[in-house]
Amino acid sequence: MENMVISGTTIEPGCNEIIRLTVGRLPSDTRIYIRAHVFRSTEPGPTILAMAGVHGDEINGVEIVRRLIANGTLEHLKRGTVIAIPLLNIYGFINFSREVPDGKDVNRSFPGHSTGSLASRVANAITKKILPSVDFGVDFHTGGSNNYNYPQIRYSKGDAASKKLAETFSPPYLLANRPIPKSLRKAGLDLGKPILTYEGGENLRFDGFAIEKGLEGMMRILKSENMLEADIPPCTSITFEKTTWIRASRAGLFRWSKRSGNRICKGECLGVINDPYGLEEIPVLARHDGYIIGHNNAPVVSTGDALFHVGFA
Repeated sequence: MENMVISGTTIEPGCNEIIRLTVGRLPSDTRIYIRAHVFRSTEPGPTILAMAGVHGDEINGVEIVRRLIANGTLEHLKRGTVIAIPLLNIYGFINFSREVPDGKDVNRSFPGHSTGSLASRVANAITKKILPSVDFGVDFHTGGSNNYNYPQIRYSKGDAASKKLAETFSPPYLLANRPIPKSLRKAGLDLGKPILTYEGGENLRFDGFAIEKGLEGMMRILKSENMLEADIPPCTSITFEKTTWIRASRAGLFRWSKRSGNRICKGECLGVINDPYGLEEIPVLARHDGYIIGHNNAPVVSTGDALFHVGFA
């Protein structure tokens, strides 16, 4: 088994290292680093990336990768290597934000550039210094502002390796779709390295169920690659290749009666929108048979706001 070199640091087989990747500085002259934990066995095997915090306000993913590190699981690999990055977007984490100071989204900045904006520099550090060493990986995310996502894996449609990896992770829901341009998943696909996107819970809030399912999925992957001994209960996944959003037909106070994880039928009432004066009540109806894979927790909505994300065959 050969030595691994990341950003000038050599990690020998059987060693664990913490590598700091410098990506830029703030106007205050504060340096911004990415901290990557590298765990290596003495036996050859795949190199897996487990990363979170691409959006700084998505805390569930940070907690999943943090627990993988803190519980000592990765210190006893039977074979292969795991690169764990619990927090990519340091600035966003400090400021409870998805973005970096210039308002750019790191997950719309890949493959990035070494002389670009902070978002571009962060993306470039992963593309140039981490991805070349990786065989495949999981990028942990959480629903955006006020949006709760039922635990799900999104994988690249038409890519057999991504599909197999997603089925091994085995969360409640699987979504086959095309990766977003300039996302980490697209950058990985371009390099022939499958990257799964895990979604679970809501931003700025811990969700025990989403964290549990994320940890279980990672353990299933490590077990399937014969990297760890693990007793993980099986999970039956439902796969969707089509999704749609149900949006608010008017502004008002939104109360859902169906939520993420519920099976729904066409024409079923999923919730209501009220005016604040008690004069009107508008039902929100399902347009398809399917499952709610995400819902809006905001009590006040505007016309056109996304209320329910529905997956169907």
